[in-house]
Amino acid sequence: MSETTTNPLDDPAADPFEVAEQAARDLAQITGVERHDIALTLGSGWGKAAELIGETTAVFPATQVTGFTAPALVGHVGTLRSVVTPRGKRVLVIGARTHFYEGHGPRRVVHSVRTAAAAGAKIMVLTNGAGGIKPTWKPGLPVLISDHINLTGASPLEGATFIDLTDLYSLRLRDLARSIDRSLDEGVYCQFRGPQYETPAEVRMAKAIGGHIAGMSTALEAIAARQSGMEVLGFSLITNMAAGIQTTPLSHQEVLEAGREAEPVISSLLARVIGAM
Repeated sequence: MSETTTNPLDDPAADPFEVAEQAARDLAQITGVERHDIALTLGSGWGKAAELIGETTAVFPATQVTGFTAPALVGHVGTLRSVVTPRGKRVLVIGARTHFYEGHGPRRVVHSVRTAAAAGAKIMVLTNGAGGIKPTWKPGLPVLISDHINLTGASPLEGATFIDLTDLYSLRLRDLARSIDRSLDEGVYCQFRGPQYETPAEVRMAKAIGGHIAGMSTALEAIAARQSGMEVLGFSLITNMAAGIQTTPLSHQEVLEAGREAEPVISSLLARVIGAM
């Protein structure tokens, strides 16, 4: 375990899966839990779900675990948490997300996912706050991710590694979520590089190629989860309408405010979905 500024994932010769295995050993040592069943990454607006899933048995700064980075974004708590659900499932709650726009590279962006897989998790739940492209959606609406378009120009896969993404976002898990809330809509998530918000022209492009949600996370993590053999469920909180659809300027403060207003409802929904897994 290390809290130094040196990150082993920055060494090109390092094996990112070996780093993840070490991180999983750190998790087991800190939490006293050998394996977790489900992993949950909390994006903007989803934070209260951690308190509703079940009993928290450990919570600590993510930087105590090998390879993790303190979050650069306001709205992310920077902790890892081990929770046991009423049905006895162990959930690893990831409050420390590294975004691609921070410039650390895909290895560090997906390290939390690979660590969760090394810790035994078979289901990866990815949440985010994002811009809505469908004009019928309103801020504060949770939607399921049915597929994604990776517009970052990057991948967490290295070398001649070919992974099928046909059914990346699990239909089984989406159906499970809809059994909890039948009103849930779904759409295709577009991950842009960021950190600037998309231009109206970029949003029109995303719409033209089949996108419904515009954001700056999730897609690279989902690819890494599939590579590790995990089943993926994705949720977006529509925090604002995307540029050109919304007539007022976009701001991170707007994202935070929408998240705070929606948090009680969406966190309860997420906790119920995880409780049913």
